[in-house]
Amino acid sequence: MKGFRIGKIFGINIHIDLSWFLIFGLASWSLAASFGQMHPAWAVSLQWGMALLAALLFFLSVLAHELAHSLIARRRGIPVRNITLFMFGGVSNIQREPSSPMDEFLVTIVGPLTSFVLGAIFIFLGRALSGINTINEMNAVALLSQIGPASTILLWLGSINILVAAFNLLPGFPLDGGRILRSILWGISENLEKATRWASRIGQVMAWLIIFSGMAMLFGVQIPLLGTGFINGIWLIFIGWFLQNAAAQSYHKVVVQDILEDVPVKKMMYPNVPVVPETLTVQGLIDNYIMQSEDRAFLVYNDERLTGLVTIDDIQSINPNSRGQIMVKDVMTPSRKIVVISPEEEASEAFERLQSEKIRQLPVVSGSKIIGMLRRRDIIRWLQLQSQFR
Repeated sequence: MKGFRIGKIFGINIHIDLSWFLIFGLASWSLAASFGQMHPAWAVSLQWGMALLAALLFFLSVLAHELAHSLIARRRGIPVRNITLFMFGGVSNIQREPSSPMDEFLVTIVGPLTSFVLGAIFIFLGRALSGINTINEMNAVALLSQIGPASTILLWLGSINILVAAFNLLPGFPLDGGRILRSILWGISENLEKATRWASRIGQVMAWLIIFSGMAMLFGVQIPLLGTGFINGIWLIFIGWFLQNAAAQSYHKVVVQDILEDVPVKKMMYPNVPVVPETLTVQGLIDNYIMQSEDRAFLVYNDERLTGLVTIDDIQSINPNSRGQIMVKDVMTPSRKIVVISPEEEASEAFERLQSEKIRQLPVVSGSKIIGMLRRRDIIRWLQLQSQFR
């Protein structure tokens, strides 16, 4: 999940996924309807203006939650690629698993703490601005209908941030609560894979409970703190489905890292790297190289000098009628932009790089010489073979 970049905070790239716009629109529409019921005297333009502002401030609060995770991760020596806001909130793209249970605990706990602190601040400011000291069930609607726009937004932001913090502390991996649970299990068992397996299973159970709760809400059942209704039920089912998949994928990721850890790249690289001249036409590349082998990537040379790398992905978009006129050098990735790896690096790092860069292969470089190619399929084959003996 990457999205498109909107800026950088504390050196961390901030991305927005396209799904974010959908949830931002739905949240604004829902808030406008709620503000309209709470404040019928407000003009429609004011209802929508306050709803848009409240939704934007809420997602800025989510961003603060994720920034807290990311900043502590970097402080603990864990690289962070970016933060992405998407349909279900936000996610920090932390490059690798923490190296110790304490690292995981500290990186994780700071997110909910940030949301709790923001919630408390917003509620304090909202009450101070409105003059409301206590709200009970009997006078809540009457009191809230009398407060102004700023107080309304602040009190809503306070309650929603506390709700986000509480939800994230549920012991369902990969929620923050599930990661805190994993850090505890990791500390007890001293085995990251085993701790992840336990936390992942608990996370999947929590996900199914959320899904069943959403299904019950579809039929009018009142769920404590969550309410009832068709829309709320559908939304809860989607959240449960997302968490169930995320829990399973997180465990598989840890298993893969465990298998590839301490395995050098040179042990699984493909040493016979195919080479083509840069003056070869794209059609010649297809006819004489791609169709004659299983190779998908080729080093490009001009005499004895490496000038680039060309892959099947580079030529797929070329018009078939132009392939005889376009040369490999026109579509290749120049050598200065090629992502490489050393033969002594761990295969787990290489696999992470392949995924983050969304590429299929990495040239293996020793000194200034390319000695092999590590392909995604080489790693997958290794994983398949090793998993049979675990």
